[in-house]
This record gives sequence, structure tokens and C-alpha cells, in this order.
Amino acid sequence: MQAADLFATLPADWPSDPLPAIREERQARSETVVVLDDDPTGTQTVHGVPVLTRWTQDLLRHELAAGPPAIFLLTNSRSLPRPDAVALNREIGGALAAAGRATGRRYVVISRGDSTLRGHYPAETDALAAGLGTPIDAGTLLVPAFITGGRYTIGNIHYVAEGTGLVPAARTPFARDPAFGYRSSDLAAWVEEKSEGRIPAALVRSISIETIRGGGPDRVAAALAGLERGSVCVVNAASERDLAVAALGAMRAESQGKRFLYRTAASFVRARAGLEARPLLTAADLAMPRSGAGLIIVGSYVPSTSSQIAALRESGRVTAIEVAVERLLSPGTRADEIGRVARLAGVAIRRGDDTAVVTSRELVAGHDAAGSLAIGQLVSESLVAIVRAIPTRPRYLLAKGGITSSDLATAGLGVTRAMVLGQLAPGVSVWRLGLESRYPGLPYIVFPGNVGEPGAFLDVVSTLRPPE
Repeated sequence: MQAADLFATLPADWPSDPLPAIREERQARSETVVVLDDDPTGTQTVHGVPVLTRWTQDLLRHELAAGPPAIFLLTNSRSLPRPDAVALNREIGGALAAAGRATGRRYVVISRGDSTLRGHYPAETDALAAGLGTPIDAGTLLVPAFITGGRYTIGNIHYVAEGTGLVPAARTPFARDPAFGYRSSDLAAWVEEKSEGRIPAALVRSISIETIRGGGPDRVAAALAGLERGSVCVVNAASERDLAVAALGAMRAESQGKRFLYRTAASFVRARAGLEARPLLTAADLAMPRSGAGLIIVGSYVPSTSSQIAALRESGRVTAIEVAVERLLSPGTRADEIGRVARLAGVAIRRGDDTAVVTSRELVAGHDAAGSLAIGQLVSESLVAIVRAIPTRPRYLLAKGGITSSDLATAGLGVTRAMVLGQLAPGVSVWRLGLESRYPGLPYIVFPGNVGEPGAFLDVVSTLRPPE
């Protein structure tokens, strides 16, 4: 269906901006929003907040004591088998609870997942709640809308924008993900499906857009205050204002004694932290050298990435080097393929060419979800090895795809802490790497696989080119 036709059936946005009230309430509570990000793309709506790749109690105490509006913990759990993701969430929940007790700092926890519904849900939120060790009085709020990426939830149906149209999420290629596929676009049915029947669709509650836009934060708060313990509640949203109203309503319900976990996409994070939107960054904001070459690493295989890479290649703006995934999967040829690509990339960067290292575009899947995740991990480890074998510091490093971005940051660049500067394009985040990293101060650009029109990748790379 056409987006404009569906949006025309909705009431007007709530007239007043809730963000000032959210900021005031968060500051009065001395509260930090702690985001467990299952891949690095969750930072795509925020700015001026830290990203941690480790979460010892000492590190968490230090960050909470500093009092930032939000902290991101880069778990990369979407790349892990479910048992490992469960163990990781339980571990972080325990460490966070201990750090909170030590500092006395109040915090609220968001499990940031994919706006196209891929990931370990509800296993992660269940494990996180167990690790935190405190009762989640009203259960989990499910908020997958990601407005800048064209993901909307209307009438409990989750939609993905394609051009001027909206497609129910289960009819998109994302729903055929070999590790996280699904059949349901109706989020109540999706919860039943992903929980393997443990949470029946009939028991899933929801906050409608009509409630949000017609009644505002107080009406949302009243609805959330009535949720039963352990329930799941879908929050519908088709605008940033909808998310801010829902966030303030949730805070008011919390002030009445309710306690929630949140499973959300990136847009809700900014609303719940009360962060203002900031203008898109320019190349000048990144303080890059005037000469040198950028390094682009592409691991994402989704169709939107493939179309973007095709446009980039056709432009002639970069030297593109393809990595043969089949050769990476064979122990006899893996090292040779890594060495070949690293040598070619090193030569191109020294020559001053922006260089894109791109995995071959045909998806290689395993026999089951675990097998597909294992193949993805091996490919990502190989991309890390390629980056580590390139000796020249680039002007910037751009990573395309969530797992790719995370593994390059942690294993390839040794990042423990980075700062989110903002967005270079809608949904495309820029980090400034810390002093402990391989390239201190380097701009690191996180470009999600599922974001942007066919020309978006070329536009970003063109923006980053040094002045003539």
C-alpha cells in the first residue's frame, strides 16, 4: 500500500513536544538510559554518548557515576548462537545491577534490537531480566518503529518502507533471514511465533496510535499502569512525536511504581533519553586529514546493500576488491584469500584511492540457523583479519553491516570506548575512536545493511572525499 494513503487515515500528531518534559524528568531522577545493542547500528539516532565494548563492574560504575543521558553497551549478540546470547545478557544484567547499587545512580534498560525484527527475542529480554534480579512489574514494551529508516507500526502491523510504499515486514527479504526468519507482520502473532507459543497472541497488549495522538502521555501512562506483571505490550508509532509521547507516558507510569524492560529499535532510544535531534554531520565535522584514502568494509548481504554497492562500483569513485566467501569457508584457501585481499587493499590505499573490500554477493547459508550464524562469524573474522593486515592508517573506516561493524570495532581496531558524534546520513552513525584503539581519533562510520536507498552509500562516500 502507499504510505501516504495509510498515513492519511491517522489522526494528527499530539500537538506538544514531550522531549523537554522527558529531559526534565530524567535529570530530576538522576537517570541514565543503558542500551544493550545487539549490533552497533543502534547508535544511529543519538549523539554525544559513549559506546562501551566491555562491561566490567568497574567500567559500568565509572560511566554511571559520570551521569550521561545514555550509555551503549555493544553486545553484538545478534551474531551469537542463542545460548551464548542468553548467557551474555544475564551476565550484563548482573554487572549493571551491581554497578547501580554501588553508585546509587538510577538507570533504565533498553534491549536494542533490529527494526526489521531479526534477533534473539524474547530470549534476550528474559535473560536480562533474570540478570538484573529485580521484578519487571509490567513486563516488556515492544517498540520496533525506526522512523528515519522507514519502519512503522500501525494497527499492530509492522511495515517496512520501499520507495513510496509500505510492505508488511513478513513479506520483505528480512523475514527470510536464515537465522532469524519469521512469518508474522502482526506483532502480537510475531511475539507468539518467536516465543514458540509461550506468550499467546491473545495476551499481548498494545498502545494504539489513536491513544498516543488522542490522549497524549497521560493516556499512555494510564494504559501502561494497568498492564499485568510479565506482559508484553506493543507500542504503535508512525512518527518521532509518537515515540516521544510513548516515552513520556512510560516514564509517568514508572513514577507510579511500574518497572519495564524495553525491546526497541533505535528511534525510541533517543526519545527515552530525551535527546534532541541534531543536524547531519558534514565531512568538516569529522576533522579528517586533507589527504589519504578511506577504507570501506562491506559484509552485509541483504538486497539493499547489494544495490548500494552496485551503484558505488558503477560510479568509479572507489577501488572495489571482492572477497570470495567460498574461499574463506575452505581451510585450504582462507589464509590465501585474506592475504590476497589485504595486499590489494594496502596498495590501493597507499596510492590514495578510496578502497572498498566487499564480500561476494551470493549469500552462503548453513543447513540451519546455527550453521548460518557460524558461517557469518567466520566471514566476519576474515574481514577483521584483512583489516588487521593492512598497515596504512586510512582517513576514515566505514563498515557496512551490523556484525561487520561490531567485529571490526572490537577485534579489528581494539576499541574499548568510543563517542558517538552523530549521523552522517539518516541512520548512519559516526564514532570517534578512543585512545586505546589501533587508530586513536579515527572517524568510524557505522552504516547498517538495511538502511538507505540505492544511491545512499555512494552519497556518503562522496561526502567523505577530501577537497579537490
